[in-house]
Amino acid sequence: MGFFLTRMAKAQGFLDPRVLFGQLQRFARPSEVWVPSELLRSGMTLQARGVLNSQAIQHNLDWIWPFWVYHQFNPHDPAFLPRAFNLSHINLTHRNWTALGVPDYADYPLVDPRGLVTPFFDGWSLDAWIIAENGASLIPAQMPYVHQQLNLDGLRVLTSSTSEGMYLRSQAEVIVDQSIPKCVVCYQALTSSQAWLLVCVRPFNTEGVSFVHDLDRLSDEEGWLVNGEHNVRLRLPPQSYAFSNYHDGDIARPGPSPREQVAIATDKIHCPVGMATAAALYALSPHQNFEVTVEVPLSKAPVRTTLWKEHLHNYCRIEVPDQSFQCLYETALRTLILHSPGDVYPGPFTYKRFWFRDAAFILDAMLATGLMKNMEAIVHAFPKRQTPLGYFKSQDGEWDSNGQALWIIHRYSTMAPAVIGPDLLKSVAAGAAWIRRKRLSGTTTGAHAGLMPAGFSAEHLGPSDFYYWDDFWSVAGLRAAAALMVSHREVAEGFAAEATELTRAIEQSLEHVRQRQCRGIPASPYRRMDGGAVGSLAASYPLRLLPPDDERMKCTVDFLLEKYLFDGVYYHEVSHSGINAYLSLHLAQVLLRAGDPRFFEIVRKVAEWASPTGQWPEAIHPQTKGGCMGDGQHVWAAAEWVLMLRNMFVREEKDTLILCSGLPAEWLEKGQILFLGPTRTSFGKISVTVHTKDRLRVAWAAEWHAAAPTIEVHLPGGPKGVAEPGMSAMEFGSRTAGGVR
Repeated sequence: MGFFLTRMAKAQGFLDPRVLFGQLQRFARPSEVWVPSELLRSGMTLQARGVLNSQAIQHNLDWIWPFWVYHQFNPHDPAFLPRAFNLSHINLTHRNWTALGVPDYADYPLVDPRGLVTPFFDGWSLDAWIIAENGASLIPAQMPYVHQQLNLDGLRVLTSSTSEGMYLRSQAEVIVDQSIPKCVVCYQALTSSQAWLLVCVRPFNTEGVSFVHDLDRLSDEEGWLVNGEHNVRLRLPPQSYAFSNYHDGDIARPGPSPREQVAIATDKIHCPVGMATAAALYALSPHQNFEVTVEVPLSKAPVRTTLWKEHLHNYCRIEVPDQSFQCLYETALRTLILHSPGDVYPGPFTYKRFWFRDAAFILDAMLATGLMKNMEAIVHAFPKRQTPLGYFKSQDGEWDSNGQALWIIHRYSTMAPAVIGPDLLKSVAAGAAWIRRKRLSGTTTGAHAGLMPAGFSAEHLGPSDFYYWDDFWSVAGLRAAAALMVSHREVAEGFAAEATELTRAIEQSLEHVRQRQCRGIPASPYRRMDGGAVGSLAASYPLRLLPPDDERMKCTVDFLLEKYLFDGVYYHEVSHSGINAYLSLHLAQVLLRAGDPRFFEIVRKVAEWASPTGQWPEAIHPQTKGGCMGDGQHVWAAAEWVLMLRNMFVREEKDTLILCSGLPAEWLEKGQILFLGPTRTSFGKISVTVHTKDRLRVAWAAEWHAAAPTIEVHLPGGPKGVAEPGMSAMEFGSRTAGGVR
């Protein structure tokens, strides 16, 4: 087969694909899997969309396109990208959106930064704009600024814009009506002159073209039937409908005014290209408020959903003086709930699938904050993703997933706390045994002796290599399995011994690194210190395999901060090519653990890089501050924000709970009460209250699983205290530790 491919390629003047593939592989260490097929599939889907965009957009820039197109194709805009040799036109500058939904329902309408609503996964969209009789217009997608916010009461996105005496506001949400979830968008308009509001169906979304071939007026109510499948209902009859197709141009094309378009309206349209669009036209009288609601049923049959309060029952609350921190925390909690409807998704769109890597962090945040409703079902579904050989498979070629699965199962067993039944224990044993078999021989020649094999690992680390990230997670997984299998003494001791052996292999490998005059921990023993070293932070956070003051970890953090800090946050040059919120918070967590006050400036800056709706895309464009990679609402980032604030109040070190070590001095000078709780830990639940009005007083209330752990209170600037048994509060007057019972 390869021979024929080579002959065909050469006959057509193409490069020999076998030679090209061989050259590409030389950039990576030999591994079982060059690139996971799952990533190839998703990448091909993205690129295919980009090819469609290249045919649809650049030849039709007189259309009203989504916000990202308006900026990315505008030569006057910082987001402008030349397209000459790019066959695929992809949203690389404003990958931002906010998911709507209700708990335990896995379909998420999306709202873009200008209020464009996409009710169905990767589908068509709803938009609205105002066109005045005098020719002026208000088109949110083309506005340099709008006001957008997320209302946490029911999870509503509000978008409002003004221009030349015109005002337009949209409110998008998902409601449940008789067990049918519906995407509901309410548009409000106000103008100073005669104008028209156009409520439209658009053949695109935040990624680009999404085909609409057929649009028909509904026969029994106002609205449209889209592609013969989905109803769009208008609660108010319009003055008229207008339709257009690709051949005739956009519905808002130059030419007839909206009033004149009424005369050419029809009841339906077919577009073989898939670029049909329609508008409902509403006349606006000067200085009169107007409102119309659009309703899109998301399901044809009743579905089971739950109320927000069921998930937020006795959740971990915080009270801090910084309202942006407070709001981002509450928003992040709802992001976690929304994206864990019995499974765990790192995002509502691009990443709406399961990875053990993301799930480990997301579930850890949910455990810490008491979002327990679906936890048992999620964890007990892990074995279904396990191969007969014991591999917890997200995708081929990633050797970190077994460690992550075992680690979070153990966290669940201690923090819930939960009894791990025989079926799950069997899965745990198989997962740990897989790590033992997968490890390379300790007699292997080279700095990778005894480590995990070369693999693709986390894709933001680089080409296949012997990544320490995989090794650190595998050690943590083996230790977790040993703890979980304690009732099977010999098995547990075997896994503990295996963890010790792997730790010894890592230390021997790091000695090779040290001999190259490298003081930090690179991504792999064969890499120089570069951006991939951010993966080695896992040894400190979240795994705590190294002590907080480990010199190698300190050197790694200092290197990353010196080379990759951009406007106070971490810029990741590998794959992401953008600001990364969750990796920035990993750096902050390592600094917090080491008692380094630099952590808080990173946390503050991460808050500033959040979108107006309190979200972070996976990677953020350093200039436009829009998303440039991955999902536009990254759930891992939300999880890290939750864990960061929680650890600022309460964090674990071996058999000790450390309280308040991350509270900035400025918060303690406000004369307010700070609070967090109840948060779950390995020792039990604890709530912490900090009184700052007169004297600094730290009080706690706890429900321990067994004996109370050692409790230390570390306040910024140096004051520390160790609680004696039975104490529930400590006072710090004049920065001198003291205690009260």
